Amino acid sequence: GLLAVLLGVVLAYQGADQLRRFGATIYVVNLLGVSILRELGVIITSIVVAGRSGSAFTAEIGTMKVNQEVDAMRTMDIDPMEALVLPRVTGLLIALPLLVICSDILALAGGAAMSRLTLGISIPQFLSQFRTGIPLHFLWAGLVKAPVFAVLIGVTGCFQGMRVSSSAESVGSHTTLSVVQSICLVIVFDAVFSLLFGWLRF
Repeated sequence: GLLAVLLGVVLAYQGADQLRRFGATIYVVNLLGVSILRELGVIITSIVVAGRSGSAFTAEIGTMKVNQEVDAMRTMDIDPMEALVLPRVTGLLIALPLLVICSDILALAGGAAMSRLTLGISIPQFLSQFRTGIPLHFLWAGLVKAPVFAVLIGVTGCFQGMRVSSSAESVGSHTTLSVVQSICLVIVFDAVFSLLFGWLRF
């Protein structure tokens, strides 16, 4: 939430500084809407979730492997994929889109507050410009990415956890690798989405 608010504040401040030169300060609302709803809201949220939950998935499953709990589950005919991986990925599939919505709202609130302070754009003016200048499909463009990013983060975290060998050092290295791979995959797939949306004119 703090990152989202600060993101909105920084975007509004930097946008206002540039748009003021052209007498088009009201369009800072459009800048905020497009950048946050389509791109930055979902990316920032996904990066934070990758650092928090993706690493936790790897560390938890990796520790279970070190303690031979995963082997014990297989001995008891319990599939680790169903017991360990599927619930985590499903939970992330539900949580990440909700977190993106919260992030979008908080970032826009931060941007609205900064617009009020630096540009004198009142909250009713901000909301009016936002309604008229930002189509609804911008919101859907960001939300469509969230489940895909959730699967990428969840699967990567669990995959690296399953690759841990029987040492504490391995848990640490695979946890680090999980975060790096998750963030890289999120950015790569965001670029793919951008190309796809441009081709579809979405």
